[in-house]
Amino acid sequence: MTALARWCLRRRIVVIVLWLAAFAGVAVAAGVAGSAYSNNYEVPGTESGRAGALMAEAFPDRSGDTDSIVWHTDSGTVRSGAVEKKMTRTLKEISGLPGVSEVLSPYGAHGARQISEDGHTAYASVVFDVPTDDLDAGRVQKVVDTARQAAGDGVRVELGGAGIALTEAPRAQLPEIIGLCAAAVVLFLAFGSLAATFLPIITALAAVGTASAGITLLGHVMTVADFAPMLGMLIGLGVGIDYALFIVTRHRKGLKSGLSVQEAAERAVAVSGRAVVFAGATVCIALLGMLILRLGFLNGVALAASLTVVLTVAASITLLPALLGLIGMRALSRRERRRLAEGGPRVARRAGIAARWSGFVERHPKLLGGAAAAVMLVLALPTLGLHLGTSDQGNNPATSTTRQAYDLLAGGGSGHGGSGHGFGPGVNGPLTLVGSLDGAKDRLAFDKLPDELRDTPGVAHVSGPEFNGSRDTGVITVVPTSSPQSQQTSDLVERLRAEVLPEAAGSTTMQVHVGGVTASYDDFASLIVGKLPLFVGVVIALGSILLLLAFRSIGIPLKAALMNVAAVASSFGIVVAIFQWGWGSEALGLGSGGPIEPFLPVIMVSVLFGLSMDYQVFLVSRMYEEWQLTRDNRRSVRVGLAETGRVINSAAVIMIAVFAAFVLSGDRIIAMFGIGLAAAVALDAFVLRTLLVPALMHMLGGANWWLPGWLDRWLPRISIEPPPEPNPAAALPGPRDGDSPRDGGSPRDGESPRDGESPLVGV
Repeated sequence: MTALARWCLRRRIVVIVLWLAAFAGVAVAAGVAGSAYSNNYEVPGTESGRAGALMAEAFPDRSGDTDSIVWHTDSGTVRSGAVEKKMTRTLKEISGLPGVSEVLSPYGAHGARQISEDGHTAYASVVFDVPTDDLDAGRVQKVVDTARQAAGDGVRVELGGAGIALTEAPRAQLPEIIGLCAAAVVLFLAFGSLAATFLPIITALAAVGTASAGITLLGHVMTVADFAPMLGMLIGLGVGIDYALFIVTRHRKGLKSGLSVQEAAERAVAVSGRAVVFAGATVCIALLGMLILRLGFLNGVALAASLTVVLTVAASITLLPALLGLIGMRALSRRERRRLAEGGPRVARRAGIAARWSGFVERHPKLLGGAAAAVMLVLALPTLGLHLGTSDQGNNPATSTTRQAYDLLAGGGSGHGGSGHGFGPGVNGPLTLVGSLDGAKDRLAFDKLPDELRDTPGVAHVSGPEFNGSRDTGVITVVPTSSPQSQQTSDLVERLRAEVLPEAAGSTTMQVHVGGVTASYDDFASLIVGKLPLFVGVVIALGSILLLLAFRSIGIPLKAALMNVAAVASSFGIVVAIFQWGWGSEALGLGSGGPIEPFLPVIMVSVLFGLSMDYQVFLVSRMYEEWQLTRDNRRSVRVGLAETGRVINSAAVIMIAVFAAFVLSGDRIIAMFGIGLAAAVALDAFVLRTLLVPALMHMLGGANWWLPGWLDRWLPRISIEPPPEPNPAAALPGPRDGDSPRDGGSPRDGESPRDGESPLVGV
């Protein structure tokens, strides 16, 4: 690591040019190739997946996206001459727009069912010529603009559907800018130097920009979910700025201790850079754990996020030292440079709030540990009510056209139930029953199926059957009485599959598969829940093995696993309260409460385990070093917490600011990630790592570092930090186990074997 830092410092211009060239090259390639992201979360092999595949094969003309134009009148009806004339003219104009394959008007021969019973609401189906993944947002926007021109004179026009949602796609620039500005403020308060403030931001932007373009190219090689770029950006900015913060902090400390710019930068990368590489590896391992689920679009998400983390680590240990060499002594503020010139190097002392807090935790470990555990438990309770399922356009912000269209179709208000003036909430998520038919007997049974379905509880309307040209495949559309996200709709899907359809098939060979939005999300959720224990177990096991190798202790990995589970459960409790229960979601512009997307737990567990492991490494590494030198557990915990507390808290504030800013993205899924990650980091840094972990370590004493002799001999040896430098202070005796530090926990002069120097984070 030292050799790498030395090379980057000596050839800093070359390193900077190489990074600029890499960014420019990948960005140009991504611009030429264009994006190829997917929002198709169907899983092949499930019943809904088989229904979709059978439908696409038998009815290829229906492969395009179908959206809705909804209009409503408060006075008069949609059948009045003026309204019919205006909307007929508008629909004809829309049918001629590029990308529009067909428009099904309610004023046609078979459109009577597209007008509500009270005559105040009607809708037209707009069929695009390509699936949603391939739709051009510009063409969809022309459809929206043309339809909205018909509004006025007592007619309200709204549009809904997956294609229309493309025009409401989140814009990443605002949350990025806000998050970066907040991070800059924290960095300036910590450093007091503009040059040092912008180094972590520049480093993170270089890595995230290159990774973002790389993810665009990755979408052409494999399935990558449409939220993967923004998720990668969210993770990359958070960890990228933090990793650079650790190295810059250590570099500044070296300068203040009298080292040259070259020596300080080399030492910073050699020490803190090792911890950054180790922490980045734990994040990547947690993210790549998603690969064991063998779900196509999650594989893309895992690789996209891991690519971002790898590039942030690479930038931190190559580009950052080059920039440190470029700015020289300006990494220190003017006041610090003047003080260094006048008074010479000064030995850093552990004092202030961090040291006093460390001593306070040492004196009251049981009380503070119990309080921290109670807080985490209370916040985790909502997780027990986690409901995975469909989050539809009824959960969009109330001002969005997709939410307005949803509510008009459902019945005029809530999006979760009808008021009698629309078509019922089920029209927003009909079920598609696709039958595979072999012979006349099967076709006859399929013909009779709609009559049996109409008598099924939970079914509002049945249309069909329709057959393909060879009549070996048929399709029936079932509109439930409840909304797509309702548990009643999920129960209907299960009832159809388990009871109604097998009974209707009888002695025939007819096979009918239930598809549609709710069915596909239910299948996905079942698949995720079934594999989640294995996934979590693998992620915990791999992370624990890394910690076992690094700290050669049984207790440290076990506590880390427990703390990670606590952080995940508590942050999920906050996500459930806001997004599922709807506590404040409308006020935040995130729409109404609804189910949590099935893939969210997997991705958040990966990211949160990785980030939680970061703080565990940064905190325990300093404790472990002190333990190796003194074999005094209380001293090790006290010194480790005192010296790393400030930088961990600063890093946490930056991450919280970056993650929380993504709530403003306007995208429900990204907002879930933002709030969940911000809450997890806050709890991890301010409750777990600075309170519960040190309290437990004080109570366990020397047992923290116990490792069986046979295992110690068998395990390979790895080191996060380089061997300690000789220091005469290391020979000074520390306080006996049981002694309390003076002055509220501030160590005595000369107490630390390195005069307060933290080899990991340099605080």
